[in-house]
Parts: sequence; structure tokens; C-alpha cells
Amino acid sequence: MGTEGENVRVIAGRYRLRNRLGRGGMGVVWRATDELLGRDVAVKELPFDGSLSAEEARARRDRTLREARAVAQLHHPHIIVVHDVVEDDERPYIVMELIDGGSLADRIAAEGPLDVREAARLGVDLLGALSRAHEAGVLHRDLKPANVLLESGTGRVVLTDFGIAQVAGASTLTETGSFVGSPEYTAPERMSGARTGPESDLWSLGALLCAALSGESPFRRDSVGEVLHAVVLDEIRPPERAGPLLPVVRGLLDRDPERRMSAPEAERLLREVYETGRAPRGTGHTARGATGRTPLGSYRTRAPSYTPTQRNVPRAPAGPPSPSSPPSGTPSAEQARPGRHSTRSLMLMAALVAALTGAGVTAAALLLHGDGDGGGEPGRPGPETSVSAPRPTPTPSPSGTTPGTTGSASAPAPGASASTAAGHRAPSGYRTVRDPEGFSLAVPEGFTRRPQGERVFYLSADGHVRLGIKVAAPDPGGPLAVMRRAHAEGPSTNPGYRAGRVTRTGHEGRPAALWEFTWDGFDAAAEGPRHTYDLCWDEGGRMYDVWVSAPVGRGREAREYFDVAVDTFAPGDVTGG
Repeated sequence: MGTEGENVRVIAGRYRLRNRLGRGGMGVVWRATDELLGRDVAVKELPFDGSLSAEEARARRDRTLREARAVAQLHHPHIIVVHDVVEDDERPYIVMELIDGGSLADRIAAEGPLDVREAARLGVDLLGALSRAHEAGVLHRDLKPANVLLESGTGRVVLTDFGIAQVAGASTLTETGSFVGSPEYTAPERMSGARTGPESDLWSLGALLCAALSGESPFRRDSVGEVLHAVVLDEIRPPERAGPLLPVVRGLLDRDPERRMSAPEAERLLREVYETGRAPRGTGHTARGATGRTPLGSYRTRAPSYTPTQRNVPRAPAGPPSPSSPPSGTPSAEQARPGRHSTRSLMLMAALVAALTGAGVTAAALLLHGDGDGGGEPGRPGPETSVSAPRPTPTPSPSGTTPGTTGSASAPAPGASASTAAGHRAPSGYRTVRDPEGFSLAVPEGFTRRPQGERVFYLSADGHVRLGIKVAAPDPGGPLAVMRRAHAEGPSTNPGYRAGRVTRTGHEGRPAALWEFTWDGFDAAAEGPRHTYDLCWDEGGRMYDVWVSAPVGRGREAREYFDVAVDTFAPGDVTGG
């Protein structure tokens, strides 16, 4: 921190800069005096960079002005107040309220981590600030301890530095491919270059709470490359000190942004911890946007990742695809599914990968989308597999056993219809199959049926995405017991098994269990890491198990296939053949 009189100069004929309070990636903050109103203020100055072209300099000024406009429209006790925006000598300045006190980062460095109740109160205040910003269409995009101020005397929490905030509808200022933000606190979907929303700020809050409780982010590593790898792929280990806040931290640090804990529920749980000092009642969480809790209503509490009757998914070619053509169901760059990587975002990520060469980060890791933690469920095409005629893939049952492969020839799926017995129309790009094993569901067009003993698979043209169904007698322990046994046996049945979790949930009002895990695949060279979504439930005296396994780079695609399969699944719809 500078000393009084370090840089006494007046800007815009009104604001006298005194001493420097701090410096960050987006500018220098000065303590100043508003000589017109006779009050102390903080003034943020965009530093001059002589290496910038005139166009780049204008972009920098635009960014600062955008920050000011974004924050000036927000009125909340936990958001910094912007008084004025001025330009002096073609350089923009933002005039803000002066907070007498240091940052959360300063507090942690000087006094150590916060206790649980302090952290809970901090979280409640920041959620209030973020919710107000999100209502106005403003994303913070750089939430970290250094950007949280703690007012001396009052303990007031103030969120500041919306320096890379993105107002809804504003064009991005990162076209150069530079990474904007603090990687330790950046959501994985932002790492992938995907379009992000309020849920990305909630991830950052989860990382910030971990830092407040332990002294550092759970993703801190020795290099930027290792940090990115930790955010995208590594097992997330909340601090032991989290205690009663573990449900909140885990909910906010869900890598799937559509499953991430919602702001209202996070606030409710944080308030309960702050008021009682004890773990909140009920640790399940609703996804963002949900307004209530449904203990057994559905295996998910979010909207589908597809539009049932409007989804435009490329149809499979009439004949077998050539080895050079994309697998059916896999869109080209021009046909990319909403939410998947555009050519531009892939180029940005490629530039980032190039910059991090040697840092231990792979392109696969960087391009991982937030839908799921990784990839797959045991199974690989045999060595004789070709694109036009994929072979069956050995896939374990929930009990962990792995069937052998068969050499049966490719067979088309059984008859299709416009809708399932459950009354859910197949989305565009899917067809409803009525399987001889006694069920119906919608599968992507171009997927082919492969029976393997007591299991039935529907495989993508390249064999890398596998939709499996098993019908069996009910287990005495129910679906939850089955999934927990599978999880316990995961390391012995699935090479590289990690990030496994079993969640008690529901399906159509019936008890169910959801199992997700990441593993390395039986053929790591051909497919790389994989991720599996697996739902098990009892219905009509039978136990049904539906799962989808796919490479991590196809996470959003796999999640959609899984959602559609579960939503449209209906038992007892049997045809001959």
C-alpha cells in the first residue's frame, strides 16, 4: 500500500488521487478525495500500455466503461457503489465508494481461515449480491477472495471488481484468445470456452468458500496448467474444516452446471448453518432455477437438456458412413448442437493449450465440458470393429461383472413409433424403439442394437457412445443398495475408476439411485477417459437399469442421450422378433 501524498494529482478537475490502495489485472485503485463534495472515494484507473494499438486501447477503455455501467445499475448493500465515470487524458477512471478495510484475501493471510459460521454469513451476503447482479443480467466472472472487501467495524461484506463482468447482450472483449479470470476460481464450463451463465459464478463461490475455510482454493497447484487440469478433471476434495458446510460446497462445485446447487437453496442452507452452527437438515440439492425440493419426484430437478419436439439433430445417412465421414448423430462444425464447442471456442482453447504446452495439461482436459466429470463405463469395441459395423462392447452390470463380447452381426433396432407408451414424444433426431426384451424408449437415430446376454446396448456408429438397458428381478436392498455395491466395486471393475458417487433420488415418483463415475476406459488410446450416467429403479415387480457411457469430450451429448432415454422409457411394451 502506498503512503499519503505518494501521487497527488487531480483528474477530471475534481478527484485528487492520494495513495495507491491496490493493483489488479484490471487496473490500479487509488484513495482519492472528491473535492466537489468533500468526501473520500476510491478511484480505479486503467493502466496505460504503450504496446497496445489504438484499437486495443479503445477496447480497454470500453471494458472499463462497461464495468462501470454494469455495476452502476446494481443497488445492493453488498455490492460496491459506483459514484462516477470520468475520462482524463484519454484514460478512463471509475469513482467508487471507499471501503475502510481490506479484502478477504488480506484477512485470510493475516488471521488465517474463517470459522464455519463466519464463512456461512459471508456466503449469504455474497449470494445476495450475486443474485441481484444476475437479475440485472450481469455476471461477475472473477469472484475470488481478493475481490471481496470486509469493512472494518461493521463487518460488512462488499463484492467489488466487476472488471470482467459480462452484461447480457454485450459483446465479449476476449476475442484475442487471452484467458480472462482467475483459474483457481473459474468454473470448468468457462475453461472449455462454452457459453456460461449465473451458475458459473456459483461455482466460483463454492471455491471461494473452500478458500475461506482452509486458506486456499481446492484447485491451487504449482502451475496454471496444473490448475486448469485440477478444475476440469481432478477429484475435488473440500476442506475438512468445511464440516456443516460440506453439502453447500459439494453442491456448488458440481461440474455439471445444470446440476449445480441453485442460489436459493445454497442461501437457505448457509443461513441455517449460520443460525445454528450445525449441518442443515436435508443434504440433497435442487439444480439452479428450481424453486422447491422434490425428494423422490425425479432423478433430476432441472429442465431437460433438449427440446422434445423441436430438437434438430442431424439424421443418420441412409447407408453405412464412410470412415472419413462423421459418425451419425455427431454434428459437423456447421451443425454443432447448442452448448457444444463452436469453431471459434475450439480455436481459443487450442491457443490456450499451446500456451500451456509442457505444463501437464492435455487438450482433452481443457476441452472437457461441464456436463459430467469425465468419461465412461466399461466397454470397448473389439479390435475388428469398423466404423460401418461396430461390434458389441463389454459393459459391466451395476454389480460390476463384465460380460464377454459377441460376434453377432449388426442388426437394425426393432420397430419405431412416434411416441412411447409413457406418453413422451421422441425428440427430433431420435426414434422410439420397442425392444423385444419388454420395454420401449427413444434412442438417437443411427444407433444400432446389440444384445449381450441380459443386457441390451444401442451403440453410436463409431461405437464410442453406448446406451445400455438391463431388466432384472428386484434386489432385496433396492436400487440404492445395488448402486452402492457397484460403486464399491468400481476400482476393481473399471480401470482408473474415480469421481464415483451414488445419489438417492427418484424416478416417476419411485425410489431410484443415480450412479456417476469417471474412468480410463478399456481402450484408453482409442477413446480416452470416459464418463457414465446410470439410473436404477424398481417398477412393476422388475428392476430397470439405464445408463449411457461416452468419452469425456462428448459429455453434453451423452447427458442428452441419457435424459431422453430415461424420460421416454416405458416398461412392458413388447413386440415380436
